[in-house]
Amino acid sequence: MGALLWSLLLLLQEAKGFSGDDEDPEEVVAALQESISLSLEIPSDEEVKDIIWFFQKNLVTVVPRKEGKSTVMLTMDPRYRGRVGISESSYSLSISNLTWEDSGLYQAKVSLNTSQLFITKSYDLRVYRRLSKPHITVSLKISEEGACNISLMCSIERAGMDVTYTWLSSQDSTNVSHEDSVISTSWRPGDRALSYTCRASNPVSNSSSRLISVGSFCAGTRTQETISELVSWLS
Repeated sequence: MGALLWSLLLLLQEAKGFSGDDEDPEEVVAALQESISLSLEIPSDEEVKDIIWFFQKNLVTVVPRKEGKSTVMLTMDPRYRGRVGISESSYSLSISNLTWEDSGLYQAKVSLNTSQLFITKSYDLRVYRRLSKPHITVSLKISEEGACNISLMCSIERAGMDVTYTWLSSQDSTNVSHEDSVISTSWRPGDRALSYTCRASNPVSNSSSRLISVGSFCAGTRTQETISELVSWLS
């Protein structure tokens, strides 16, 4: 980027200020109890005076290293002690052992020695739990015509937000999908027994149940207790 274009960009950022109202934050997702890095891109020809990372309040103030010395973090929110690190080369912010409370808007303000201007960057961090294996609940009813009507419900323990459920089945050598936590079907003796798999997904993970054959629930005589035992084994 040319010096003139970069100067114009800095002037525009100064006009916007640091409220973040004129800039859409970059969305970032991460897994609970894992780590995330929020990066900064600072032109190599710019000399950085300091960087302030904000989250609800001043999270950490960073002073770039001098020759032969390490980067100095002057202040830090006590909630992040032992969990926050700053890259020596890029001044990116890393957070480990993420909690639900770490979700939210993060902003970095980079002050430059070469002028009174500054660079800003915003992130919207969302923390999700990695999904456990789906649990399948089965409901069935035999109609007067002898059809076995079955509903399969897929659920995840402590699923959290933004979970989608998809049922996958193979019919006539074609994969069929159904996006919902519940799928209903019917079966008669002599019919081709369809098999289903539930796949649950969120922004950081996905998990699938074992393959479930509909005919196995309807063939012969089963009580609700034996159905529950079979479902527990399949889930």
